[in-house]
Amino acid sequence: MIRNPIDIATRVSPNLSALIESRVNDPDAEQPITLATVRTFVAGLLPAAFTEVEQLHHFDIDASLLDELDALIEEYGEDALAIDFAQNTASEPLSRVIDAVINDENRQNPPTLETIREAIASGLPARLVGDGVLEDDEDDALLGEIEALIRRYGADSLAEEFLRYE
Repeated sequence: MIRNPIDIATRVSPNLSALIESRVNDPDAEQPITLATVRTFVAGLLPAAFTEVEQLHHFDIDASLLDELDALIEEYGEDALAIDFAQNTASEPLSRVIDAVINDENRQNPPTLETIREAIASGLPARLVGDGVLEDDEDDALLGEIEALIRRYGADSLAEEFLRYE
């Protein structure tokens, strides 16, 4: 398998990145997950009549993901590891949580992903909702997201490296 530089993930749409992440993290998926594996999965989601032009506009997201995958496969090859194309940034709500922990004046050291997990588990998102930093529904998935980042990058990774600014 050929490993690609991490910065190629910045060229991948958030939808495709999330799809790749879900395939890579699927315990039932065969390993290793390549671009060809992801393409086969996406193609399997499309209706059989996909080739009919009138069907295309009903499935823009899937068709565009397939087009995006085809372009990546053309450039990097079908055996390229899919994980290299997944973005390694936090969602916007998680970025706001990380930012709040980084800017805590009582903090001595830069926070790690584990520090952020502990802050989430200790109720920081509820306080941020109360302060208007997060919306009510934005705090639901934070714990799962930080735990996925910890599984992938390790608890001691610096949280600021995952900040996403939009």
